[in-house]
Amino acid sequence: MSSTMTFAQAINMATHEAMKDSQDVFCYGLGVDDPKRIFGTTDGLKEAFGPRVFDMPTAENGMLGVGVGAAITGMRPLMVHQRLDFFLLAMDQLVNSAAKWHYMFGGQRSVPLTIRLVLGRGWGQGPTHSQSLQSWFAHIPGLKVVMPATPQDAANLLYASIFDNNPVVFLEHRWLHNQKGEVELDKSHKLEGANVIASGDDITIVSSSYLTVEAIHAVTALREDGIGVDLIDLRCIKPLDWQTIELSIRKTGRLLVIDNGAATCSVAHDIVAKATMSLFSKLKCAPRALTAPDVSEPTSYGLTKGFHFGAKEIAEHVWYMLKGEQKIYADLDKSGHHDVPGDWFNGPF
Repeated sequence: MSSTMTFAQAINMATHEAMKDSQDVFCYGLGVDDPKRIFGTTDGLKEAFGPRVFDMPTAENGMLGVGVGAAITGMRPLMVHQRLDFFLLAMDQLVNSAAKWHYMFGGQRSVPLTIRLVLGRGWGQGPTHSQSLQSWFAHIPGLKVVMPATPQDAANLLYASIFDNNPVVFLEHRWLHNQKGEVELDKSHKLEGANVIASGDDITIVSSSYLTVEAIHAVTALREDGIGVDLIDLRCIKPLDWQTIELSIRKTGRLLVIDNGAATCSVAHDIVAKATMSLFSKLKCAPRALTAPDVSEPTSYGLTKGFHFGAKEIAEHVWYMLKGEQKIYADLDKSGHHDVPGDWFNGPF
């Protein structure tokens, strides 16, 4: 039976279920048992599972090493970081231990480790607190990379991540935590398959994470102008569901990929390159990628307004690709403060 809940509650529910279903699952990280419980995502875990839920010192590389060691022995650690940026101190353990172990030891040992990392903008996060580095992680052989956009996917993909036998980087955008939706946990769900959210014949838009929300608004506005969009939410960055993307491009002949990572070597540019190499004869116009610019995100409220893009820019790109001319979608311009998703967002974390 499904229930209406927020993205954060969906993560919490999936974690509870995973820890109930297996004594091998434990959850640790900076703030998992503090009063705010990481946006409420770890609420009630300490009370329900006691010593299997614990705080950690700010020694990211060392504590990930603990997780890798525990995973090698058969445990299923769930490690949580309130900011992706903090986790960069643990890249050595992630890249040289977690991702490589299964290969280097001939498949004799797996590393069933899940790492939850919170990313995204808001309240002047600035260059060292707002980075979207999914392309970094996707570049590493041996890692799986997940970016859910809905509460339903947050629940299913987190549960699947915990019980996957590979190390998984689970990326959640802080602006999604209060998004509401119907959730019914499917414990048989796997880390594969994109989600076709909307169907149309004119253009394919590929998105992920919070930008899927912006894309939905753009698709609604474009539909009013008679433009039909195939909107594909990737869900998993790696493994990538290329088959779904390819089928859509063969139908529409046009491709726009949106990505909150920086432009160079982004997931968006990788998908555009793949489409160009394998489907060149099917394309009606040059595919496009809409990404963050190749500069660090500013802290200044005035500067961030020009740094980020949303539904307005997505719709305008689509119009230009189809019509060859500019159209301003002024109604899609975000009202109120541009650097917060809503009134509920009232703090820097």
